Amino acid sequence: MQSMQPTTEILEKVRQNSARNKDEVFTRLYRYMLRPDIYYLAYKNLYANNGAGTKGVNNDTADGFGVEKIEKIINALTDDSYSPKPVRRTYIRKANGKKRPLGIPTFTDKLVQEALRMILEAVYEPVFLDCSHGFRPKTSCHTALKELKRWNGTRWFVEGDIKGCFDHIDHATLVGVIGSKIKDARLIKLVYKFLKAGYMENWRFNKTYSGTPQGGIVSPLFANIYLHELDKFVAQMAKDFDKPRERRISDEYEVLSRKLKNIRQRLKSAEGEKRVTPHAYAVNRSKKRFFLLRHTYSPQLRIRVQ
Repeated sequence: MQSMQPTTEILEKVRQNSARNKDEVFTRLYRYMLRPDIYYLAYKNLYANNGAGTKGVNNDTADGFGVEKIEKIINALTDDSYSPKPVRRTYIRKANGKKRPLGIPTFTDKLVQEALRMILEAVYEPVFLDCSHGFRPKTSCHTALKELKRWNGTRWFVEGDIKGCFDHIDHATLVGVIGSKIKDARLIKLVYKFLKAGYMENWRFNKTYSGTPQGGIVSPLFANIYLHELDKFVAQMAKDFDKPRERRISDEYEVLSRKLKNIRQRLKSAEGEKRVTPHAYAVNRSKKRFFLLRHTYSPQLRIRVQ
């Protein structure tokens, strides 16, 4: 009996296809959520994280991982009965003294999110722009600083901050963006379930109408997919800004051009002494030339969203 091809190899092919054709639309990706080996890899990735043992709204932790748990997850995903639990909301203090909300999923939901993240990352990572350095493999603030060193001669920097980015992501817009790239109704439905899972705070359930919870495994990737649309918009804006302006010829230039053309025609038809000194419009080519020099200073404008 032929052994099943590892999901990692399949996702690598998906990644390669996405890299070759940036506009490719993918289908039938949900079936990879039903393969047992993707959950062993998900467990490996999660267990290396210090937060793997952090409890969500119940006692479901990494300690209960095994074949039985994987089968239960796959069965629930197969018959569409899987429903993510609301995340447990807690708060972490920021450097400025304010507090940032953090959503902690159950371990089962972390496993499913990690599997979903690997599939979505295979599709989207090759199409993200090089200017994006947040929450991506092999990128960090250090790679962003290295990129800045290549910006020679830049005079202006425009820095922007999207206030509460994770909290204000519009669900319908995000689902629509993913749906334009991935034509798989079951996968899109799973994405929607995670967005609408809600959160528990002080043991009270709260619905989520927008945003993707910080602390969720797939949340950073959701944010990058959402902000990729902004990256493309700004990249096009920069391209249009850097494009040289259309060359405009002044009225004075037109007058001089006609005079110069007339002189050249007279020089061609002149004979003898007239060829050397043709009346009032004489031009000594060894001493005089007519040049048009137009210099447009266009400072490089770049926008960074963090």
